[in-house]
Amino acid sequence: MSAPITQDVLTVPRKLSGSLPNLVGMTRDQMRAALITAGTPEKQAKMRVGQVWQWVYHWGVRDFEAMTNLAKDYRTLLATNFTLEVPQVVTRQTSIDGTRKYLVRIDGGHEVEVVYIPEEDRGTLCISSQVGCTLTCSFCHTGTQKLVRNLTAAEIVGQVMLARDDLGEWPIPGAPRVETRLISNIVLMGMGEPLYNFDNVRDAMHVVMDNEGIALGRRRITLSTSGVVPEIARTATEIGCLLAVSFHATTDEVRDQLVPINKKWNIETLLNELRAYPGLSNSERITFEYVMLQGVNDTKEDAYRLVELLRGIPAKVNLIPFNEWPGAPYKRSSGNRIHVFADIIYNAGYASPIRTPRGEDIMAACGQLKSATEKVRKSARVN
Repeated sequence: MSAPITQDVLTVPRKLSGSLPNLVGMTRDQMRAALITAGTPEKQAKMRVGQVWQWVYHWGVRDFEAMTNLAKDYRTLLATNFTLEVPQVVTRQTSIDGTRKYLVRIDGGHEVEVVYIPEEDRGTLCISSQVGCTLTCSFCHTGTQKLVRNLTAAEIVGQVMLARDDLGEWPIPGAPRVETRLISNIVLMGMGEPLYNFDNVRDAMHVVMDNEGIALGRRRITLSTSGVVPEIARTATEIGCLLAVSFHATTDEVRDQLVPINKKWNIETLLNELRAYPGLSNSERITFEYVMLQGVNDTKEDAYRLVELLRGIPAKVNLIPFNEWPGAPYKRSSGNRIHVFADIIYNAGYASPIRTPRGEDIMAACGQLKSATEKVRKSARVN
């Protein structure tokens, strides 16, 4: 029986933004300055920011006319000077396991991916920070796509908002309050290296964490980095979210091949920086992501080396069965080998969950939907 996949049309007309500033993605200070510039009296600016903020981020409103506690002339002022825009959904695919994968279009016609993963105790939204990536990690499909540009804070926050749109998660005025959240966690593990777009990622996460809007606490947000060492301390002090590290190897020789940024900041340099992170960010531990590649990094010796490398760092190790993509140079480790590896890590005192592959029927590994869509378009042009 084939998987029940739904897919929207592939050819949403491209919408290029106008010249009006987009209030989505602005921090409170940035919005205050923008409203004052547009003619809001300075004494009223803080109040106006609070009102607009609640409409946009608590109620999910994108129409200034619907902001009914604002005077009509002020709504006109807002509509004349600003816009409220989020990325457009080009395609949505739904897996047999409930995973939803969105291909979304941003300014300039560029496209990035967003993935929603429902689980029994949480709903995790995986968002992107760049169009493409510059790191060329050999096991990652996004690494085959050239870096085009960084996403703006609006485009990062907008991914959360469009997912809430699709899931129907904005509260309804007058309806009973629902405590269970469909999007309870955010992971910056989509396309791109978040720490190469630090300022926009930081500002976007401040918007998402604000208690009067989307209100996801910093411990509900995990930023995944391949190891941009100079930005790790800034992440702790300026964002304070949980940290995950794409580690994937126990020797510099292997990590140089899998994660080429290791040639710039090797394992020893990275781990020395990571030791300070839990104290600076008040985080309990760091997550080390480790993709299991057959015959590359999955031996018992690798597991024992990993235990030694992590000694003294509050950590858990997420073991990730490789999600194979067409043309991938690697194969997934066998289930038996993954479990042996996990047991060694666990017996050394570290949590070592094996990630359940999700969305395989819709090629939910990062970068796959975008690439598949581009192939369809190229084929259509040729024919």
